[in-house]
Amino acid sequence: MDFTRQVTIDTAAVPWQPSPMPGVWRKPLAREDAERGHATSVVRYDAGARFSRHEHPGGEEILVLDGVFSDEHGDFGPGTYFRNPPGSGHAPFSAAGCTLLVKLHQFAPGDTASVCIDTTTTAWLPGQGGLQVMPLHAFEGEHVALVKWPAGERFVPHRHWGGEEIFVLSGVFLDEHGRYPAGTWLRSPHLSAHHPFVEVETVIWVKTGHLPVAVAT
Repeated sequence: MDFTRQVTIDTAAVPWQPSPMPGVWRKPLAREDAERGHATSVVRYDAGARFSRHEHPGGEEILVLDGVFSDEHGDFGPGTYFRNPPGSGHAPFSAAGCTLLVKLHQFAPGDTASVCIDTTTTAWLPGQGGLQVMPLHAFEGEHVALVKWPAGERFVPHRHWGGEEIFVLSGVFLDEHGRYPAGTWLRSPHLSAHHPFVEVETVIWVKTGHLPVAVAT
């Protein structure tokens, strides 16, 4: 929860921890309190697992990594991106099992949009250089997108106003600080800088502009 620090976690190397509901497991990445407040986690539902109905007082953001995630609104396969705004609620389950990237209690004041995007059928847009971009959400300074990097692509050195958060979905993401295989979560603070590149085709989920800016640099 120290947003002034660079954080890198290879989630493949982190053990699963039980949640309060049987058959639902998680790998906490950032957590304000045990069962409330700001949280970022990788969550796994075993086949047939259910979570009791709950509300989202600070909003809920989900990316389905594999399997099929379900609730009373439908069934949602790999690549589905959700934003369930503050005040929403549901009773989620998974008949066959699934894995999710979940972020709780992180919506900016006034961000009330409900979002459900199937990224497997949404068109990629041209980005800088050879990058392809799939915008998922934007509110004030916050931007969320998928970015596809072709093999050998290098991006320009840059700083992150309002920070940057990345989850590597496939391939290997690199910069001058290290190599980050699929499943790696990175959070870089306000005004941090790097020079990213890839060697093989790589897809990342990325969020920018959402971390505190009034910090020492």
